[in-house]
Amino acid sequence: MKRAIVLLSGGIDSATTLFLAKKKGFRPQSLIFDYGQRHRKEIEFAKKLAKRARSPYKILKLSFPQKSTSLVGRKREIPLRRSLKEIKKRIPSTYVPARNLVFLSIAASFAESMAARAVFIGAHTEDYSGYPDCRKEFFTVFKKAITAGTKDGKNLRIYAPLVNKNKKEIIKLGIKLKVPFEFTWSCYTGGKKPCGVCDSCFFRKKAFKELGINDPYFKEK
Repeated sequence: MKRAIVLLSGGIDSATTLFLAKKKGFRPQSLIFDYGQRHRKEIEFAKKLAKRARSPYKILKLSFPQKSTSLVGRKREIPLRRSLKEIKKRIPSTYVPARNLVFLSIAASFAESMAARAVFIGAHTEDYSGYPDCRKEFFTVFKKAITAGTKDGKNLRIYAPLVNKNKKEIIKLGIKLKVPFEFTWSCYTGGKKPCGVCDSCFFRKKAFKELGINDPYFKEK
C-alpha cells in the first residue's frame, strides 16, 4: 500500500479525510499537533480516531505567537453567538497565522523521509470566513514550493479533498466512510463540554440538523 501523511486534528474534517485516505488505498501516518491551542482536548480525540483507523500517529509540539490569535492566546475571546452573516463577513480571531503552511511543511518533511507519496489535509472554506491558508489557491502554490524546494517533491501529491465541500457534504461523506463522529471534537473554547455557540460548534450543529441526523457529540461529551 502507498504511504501517506494525514494531518489529524480530531475534528470532523480531518477525521473524514483520514478515512478517505484509507478508502483511496493509502496507508496513513497521522500527525497530531499540540500547539498550545485552547481546545487541547481535541488531541485526545485525534488519538482515538487514529487508533480506530489503525493509523500510526505522532504528536508534535509547536508554538505560535499568542497575541495574534484567540485560539492560542488567552487575552482574546473566542467569538461566540455570531450570526451566519457576521461569520462570513470577516476572518475571525481564531485564525492562526500561517498554521497550515507550517503544518504542511512539516508533513512534507515527514513524507519525504518516509518515502510517502501523499499528504492529506482536511481544510475547507465553504462554511468559514476564508482562512487564507485554507484556499485552493494556497494548496496549488504550496505544491509548487514543495516541488522546487525538496529533493523528491515532484513525486509528492498534496490532497485537500474537502476544500470545495461544506460541512453538510463532509458529514454525508463521513457517514459513507463509516467515520466514528462520536470520537471527534469541534469546540474551540477549551471547556470540558462543547459550548454549542462558537463558530465550529455552530456549523456542526447546523449541518447535522439540516441532515436530520442526531449528533451524539452534544449529548455525550
